[in-house]
This record gives sequence, structure tokens and C-alpha cells, in this order.
Amino acid sequence: MKIKVGKLREYVDKEKLLDDFWNQAHNPQKVSINLLTEKDVQSYEINDDLIIVIHVPMAKREQKPIYINNDIFRGTYKRTHTGDYHCSHSQVKSMLRDQIEETMDMHIIENMSLKDLNFETVHQYRNRHKSYKPDHIWNNLSDEEYLLMIGAADKDRDKKLHPTGAGLLMFGEEHRILRQYPEYFLDYREMLDPTIRWTDRLQSSSGEWTGNIFDFYFKVYNKITLNFKVPFKIENGIRIGDTPVHRAIREVLANCLVNTDFYIPRGVVIKLEKDMLTIENPGSIRVGKHQMRLGGQSDPRNKALMKMFNLVGVGERAGSGVPELFSIWENEGWIEPVIEEKFDPDRTTLTMQFIKKDINRKVREENCEKKTARKKLREKTIKQYEKILSVMEEGVWYQTIDFIEILNLKERRIQTLLKELVQKGDLIDNGLIKGKRYKKP
Repeated sequence: MKIKVGKLREYVDKEKLLDDFWNQAHNPQKVSINLLTEKDVQSYEINDDLIIVIHVPMAKREQKPIYINNDIFRGTYKRTHTGDYHCSHSQVKSMLRDQIEETMDMHIIENMSLKDLNFETVHQYRNRHKSYKPDHIWNNLSDEEYLLMIGAADKDRDKKLHPTGAGLLMFGEEHRILRQYPEYFLDYREMLDPTIRWTDRLQSSSGEWTGNIFDFYFKVYNKITLNFKVPFKIENGIRIGDTPVHRAIREVLANCLVNTDFYIPRGVVIKLEKDMLTIENPGSIRVGKHQMRLGGQSDPRNKALMKMFNLVGVGERAGSGVPELFSIWENEGWIEPVIEEKFDPDRTTLTMQFIKKDINRKVREENCEKKTARKKLREKTIKQYEKILSVMEEGVWYQTIDFIEILNLKERRIQTLLKELVQKGDLIDNGLIKGKRYKKP
């Protein structure tokens, strides 16, 4: 942020001006938290002008929301591009939910019991865990003890066992999940044929399956890999089916689900098109878009869900999934993935194209060539218009054949040019089909 204060001679004491600024910044009645340090505020004297440059660092997740005038709902703003925009009530509430270390999926749902979970899904999960870690010490526990250990259940003050938010999301059925998370919605769409709206769709609200996160994740991953020809690798003459691309897709799918704010409308939407996969989830990026791209810092919105995915070998590269995705796409020669954030309601979108960069470049070049050719054709047509009008005398009617030698064009092309000039209002015709003639209006 740069502030041009004005002519130096207008101010008796530059230090007093900065003191006034710092007094306001440190005043909790004005700003809830002061993020600035001395190095964030610099002043420069250029000719007779005083310019103050203020660098405003990104607030940590546990510090948000930062607000002014001691009013959390009317005094919270978000910086987007070059402007500051007032945050809605839902955005402020989302920041408050993100403040606490115990994420929203860790709380105990005391009005439900373990009977509200789908134990067929629980057993499928346990089988996957056992296949991934055959010697794990939890494999021999009872279901109740196992759910407690993985964070899917917890005890209340009376030592009674209840599902946690993560347990309900992972193993519950959709109609029960909606009791706790009214905005919960999972949607997968295949749009592989442009002539129809979608070729396949999987919705948590269909009633044809459980609608929980565990089943959604594996159903969607299998559909993506079945319908998209992920390139395989050959090692020592043996085809390797599980490639870096497969692993990247698993990571970003899990990353989407463990970072979803299930209290925000519109739900998770995953779209598979012919050469593109788009993953959208409600909620902003907790570590910030820049840090997400860099990696190395993991701060999932649903820590218990992430733990459960990790136990079955999914999403275990904490903080490195997105950078690895970019690296894999670069190695494949594909167009770089795009991360976008939208606000009110907060939403994060990751777009991955399975298109080679050189192909994309070739398409751009072809489009550029077509555009240039159209421009040249247009310029040529304009010159032909001008030539026709320049030879026509006022009040004289002309036939198409009168311009054949002048333009050195075929009669059909001259008819088109004359018709276009009539449509433009530069000429009028006699209204006849046979024996049509033209003159200036």
C-alpha cells in the first residue's frame, strides 16, 4: 500500500504524522489486532512529496477476523486485487470457525450414537486400513475401540461414546449427515459428450448409496481413472499402473474433502470433461493461495478427516500435495494447473488440464493465423467497397456486370459486395430480382 501524503512543507513534523499513525494502529478500539512492525512502514521523500509505503502482511488463521471500530461484523474487510470489500456475516463466521485448533470435525455429536453410522462402510474402511498396514496394532480392536482410536468417535462427560463430526462425515448416511451439516452436498459430474448435459453423475442426495465421504472418494476416484486414460509407465518391461498422475489425483481429491467447510452452501463439485478435471470445494485456503502453491505447511480445515485418510494411505504427503501436482503436470508437459479463490461464499477451485503445452501453443498459433487471415480478408473487402463507390456517379443506376472488369472478380462475388453495401446503407437497389440495379442514395 502506498500513500502519497503531499508536499513536505505542509507538515511541520513528519515524525508526528507517523506517531499518529502508530497510535491508531495500536489502538484496540480502532483495530482489533495490529499486524504491522516497524519494517512494514517506510517513508520516502521524493522532491517535495512525502510518500508512506505500508506493507500489510497476511494475518494468521488464528488471528482472523481482524476488524476496525470494535465491530466484528461491520468492520471486517477482505483485500481482493486492488480493493477492500466488506465481509458478509457468513464469511466472518467462517473465519471464527477456523480460529480454533480443534477443527470442526473433531467435536462430539452428542445427539447421535454409533448406531447412526453405517457399519458396512466402517468395515470397508477397516479392510483398506488392514491391507495398507497389515501389522497395525489397531487391527484387532473392536469396532467401538477402533472408531475411538482413529478419531471417528469420542466420549462425552458421562463417558458415553458418540460419533465425532469426522466419523459422521466419513461413515454416516446422507440423511443423518444433513442433521448436523445442513449444507452438506457432494456432486460428481462426467461431461464427456458435448451433445448432452452429462454422461454420468454421482450425488450424495440421490438415495442410491450412503452419500458419505468415504464412499464418495473411492467411487469418484475409480470413475476418473476409468474414464480418463491416465498414461502408464513401463519399468523393466512391466506396466506400472499406479503412476505419479494417479497419486496426484488421489492427493487433490483428499485435499479437497479435508479442506471443505461443510457449513458453507453449494457443496463439493467435481467435474470431469474430455481433457480437464475441475475440483471445487466450499471454503477459503487456510494457509493462503501463495503458501498452498509453495507447500511445506499443512493446516487442514478437518484434521480428523485427514488422519482417517492418512491411515488408508491417502493424502499422507502433508503440505506437499499441490506442489507435487504442479511438478507432475510439468513433467508430463501438460498445461499448468490453476488455483482460484472466490469469496462470499468462499470457494476454492482447482483446474487441471490434460493437454500438452505444445498442442495448446499450436492451437493458439492456428487461431492467431485464422484471425490474421480474417483481418486481411476484411481489409481486402473494404478496399473493394471503396472502389465500387468511387466509380459510381450520383443518380446513375449500375448493373453487376459494370464492375466485372473494374474489380476483376466473378459476378457472384460482386453481387455479394453490392448486397452488403445496400445493407450498410451506402447503396440502394431497384427492388427487382431480375434486372437488379444499384445507385447511390
